[in-house]
Amino acid sequence: MSAPTRSTGVEAGPVGYLKFFLASLRKRVLLMVRYPVNFLTDIAQFLLLFLAVFYGGRAIAPAAISDTIEGIIVGFLLWTLALSGFSGLSWNVTRESQWGTLEQLFMSPYGFGRVMFAKTVVNVLVSFLWGAITLAFMMAVSGRWLALDPLTVLPLSVLALAPALGVGFALGGLAIRFKRIENVFQVMQFAFVGLIAAPVGQYPLLKWLPLAQGSQLLQTAMRDGVRLWALPTDELGVLVVTGVGYLALGYVVFGYCQRWARREGVMGHY
Repeated sequence: MSAPTRSTGVEAGPVGYLKFFLASLRKRVLLMVRYPVNFLTDIAQFLLLFLAVFYGGRAIAPAAISDTIEGIIVGFLLWTLALSGFSGLSWNVTRESQWGTLEQLFMSPYGFGRVMFAKTVVNVLVSFLWGAITLAFMMAVSGRWLALDPLTVLPLSVLALAPALGVGFALGGLAIRFKRIENVFQVMQFAFVGLIAAPVGQYPLLKWLPLAQGSQLLQTAMRDGVRLWALPTDELGVLVVTGVGYLALGYVVFGYCQRWARREGVMGHY
């Protein structure tokens, strides 16, 4: 049973942490509802980009687009999820620094790391909402309907997204220390495209890079209709190791940058 802290009266145990997570989720939903133009504009950017790729490619090389459209849809879906999950964490830290509220998060009874982890889970849930809308739109426009077994697609998507979250934690830590790193965020958008499109089948070592193995297995599952339990065990093992490994590494970098910023006395500076 959780007990309130003496200083704030906030429950610091599991129940209190769950309430904090639900409050963070409610806040994110309210922001989307109260500012629908921003929310719809963010989604429209991805939809318009897909339209440009699909119709532009069909006008230039219709046969190539027809043969690869399933891979384009899956890759675009993973790119949407990765950008939403990654940028949400990194921009959260940047905005808190700009607003001057970053130090207040360190005073939370849950600890700064757990606070940011809860915000990351909220970002992931929202990114899946974005992904579902984007996927439905892409399949409707292209006329190609992929296999969408939830027991296969959801676990693969979470593990495929985990390395992007690790990158988000690492850059979030750098944002705490160096404050202005927005240009790095822009570079990572293009880097994710290369990682998702990596020719894993031709160069097996590339499967150990972030997002590469997840993209490969998602395409196999959604394009060919292969169920999770029918996928090769060793390939799933690589996905688990890369997902958990990059996420853990990013969190370690995040923690180190916190301590670095404290030692340098720049935690509250911007």
